Amino acid sequence: MANFKEIVTKAVVSKGKKTFTTTNTVSVANPSTILGCWVINHNFNGTLENHEIIITGSYDVNIWYSYDNDTKTEVLREKKEYREIVHMRDVEDVEGESIIVRSLKQPNCIHAEIIGDSISYTIEKELGIELVGDIKVKIEANLEEDPWDEIVDSDSELEDLKDDYIKEDNVI
Repeated sequence: MANFKEIVTKAVVSKGKKTFTTTNTVSVANPSTILGCWVINHNFNGTLENHEIIITGSYDVNIWYSYDNDTKTEVLREKKEYREIVHMRDVEDVEGESIIVRSLKQPNCIHAEIIGDSISYTIEKELGIELVGDIKVKIEANLEEDPWDEIVDSDSELEDLKDDYIKEDNVI
């Protein structure tokens, strides 16, 4: 009959990545050309609520545009907050859980266009999510002890090595 032991440890029980795309529109006076759009200051956090992973975060969007027939420029600054819901497998059975969220691809403006007196822009980000929890691992325990090797401390072994590797008759 085998003897089994249980080990309780923390492990990643579910892991995945997801790309999120968000389109926003902002009103500006008489825009002519979009000169640039960049995203900075990305902060986020993940929690587990009702067997769903909720990721809340924010980032700042900066849109550089020209107006009045390309005679003046302006930078529009806008803080965007988001709340993403992620459904992952194996969430129901996890105890002692913690959520690790990583930004695999920082938020980036992938498209911006002028629509009348508004600028529409699309932000894309990719997040990696790991659910860490307590799990039990059952292993077979072999209670028999391995045999011990004998350690010999004697000068006779050194003499044997000397005889084998050092030839006395070749000494000058």
